[in-house]
Amino acid sequence: MQQKSNGSDGGKKNSTDLPQNLTLFQIFTLFFFRFGLHAWGGSVAQIALLKTELVQKRRWITIARFNRVYAVYQMLPGPEAAEICMFFGCLVGGRWGGIVAGLGFILPGFVAMVVLSYLYTIAGLDNVYFNASFRALQPVVAAMVLRAVFQIGQHAFISSKTKAFNKVLFILAILGALQSALRINYFITLGVFGIFYNFYSRGWRWAAGAVMLLNYTGYILYVVFKGVPSPTALALGIATVPDMPHLLALGLVAGSLSFGGAYTSIPFIQAEAVILGGWLAKQTFLDGIALGNIIPAPLVIFSTFVGFQGGHTYGEGSLGYAFGGCALITLGMFLPCFIFTIMGHSLLERICRNETMASFFDGITGSVVGIIAITALDILKASVVHLPKPGVVLDGEGWLLLAAQNTLSAVIFVMAFIVLNSVRHQYLSVLLIVVAAIAGQFLFV
Repeated sequence: MQQKSNGSDGGKKNSTDLPQNLTLFQIFTLFFFRFGLHAWGGSVAQIALLKTELVQKRRWITIARFNRVYAVYQMLPGPEAAEICMFFGCLVGGRWGGIVAGLGFILPGFVAMVVLSYLYTIAGLDNVYFNASFRALQPVVAAMVLRAVFQIGQHAFISSKTKAFNKVLFILAILGALQSALRINYFITLGVFGIFYNFYSRGWRWAAGAVMLLNYTGYILYVVFKGVPSPTALALGIATVPDMPHLLALGLVAGSLSFGGAYTSIPFIQAEAVILGGWLAKQTFLDGIALGNIIPAPLVIFSTFVGFQGGHTYGEGSLGYAFGGCALITLGMFLPCFIFTIMGHSLLERICRNETMASFFDGITGSVVGIIAITALDILKASVVHLPKPGVVLDGEGWLLLAAQNTLSAVIFVMAFIVLNSVRHQYLSVLLIVVAAIAGQFLFV
């Protein structure tokens, strides 16, 4: 039995051929096999698949309705593809339908990342062939993150009120990068810039100016009395130790602040796990992002890798802690988008149409672009410039070899960045990762 309606029945508004008798198991299997196992190519490809299958072929909702739904989830934190899956699940199965649809979409990528994390640990970081492939992968990851800055900026600088390019949001991105360079805590930046743009968009220029003045006055006073902040000042200290509660908290915070796409969670997790916590090496962190690009899943699934490595470290090699850590950080990462979606799309639309909330989100999203830009440059440096391991003394030939390898890494970055900006293909990220992994065996062994 199909519902044919264009009425205003809450979440089912503008439905055309919405199935009425799908069981929860049928919903789960649909999203697991049709979308979860085919979630290649990043958010754009995942959303295109959902639109083609459920809107154009099955006609669950109209294209106009889908565009409105997508616009709402672009404003909220979390992976949009997972949220849209939950939205469709809610349409055909209520809140429980939304939950099982989301689980069906996420589970294939989660299982794949757990397996890869385990194999990564088994292979060992001292394996020369293993390291050669990942040495070539790291510049590719840097190129992907830098490319994401431009992609996110394409919609982050568009005002939700005027739907036009907003130069103030662009300036906030530049200031966001400046604040990161000055080592001002990420969460202070997001809060201040969100409030600033909220006041500015209302025409309260004096209040917006006062907020920004207090922000930089506070920084100057801090420098005068306590000195220039260390790199650890960027983090909150959510996961200084990678035990189970802290990994869950890290996932929750990163998932709640991932405005603008999956790449926005990278700076927050890096600040907590790599810079402040120090329990994850930067190169290992980059390897996790690389692995997240070769499996069918939203890119935020790289957090599963981070949780596995953190639990493995905390448990001193215990696989139980490793599996627990990856499960809890993944739960934390996706829980906010589950909560947002299960609240009901109609409520979310009202929230996002609220000028106060919309302008606050705009300010946050604009500043996030700058934060990612600085993080991308930091990742680029770590992926290209490799130094001798502590305690290792190189002779002249050793330094020449290291310089040659660093040069090769720089060339890989440039080539990957050019390809990412000139080629459009659903599986481009996967292909780049595979090619780089193979090339590493010839370039760095």
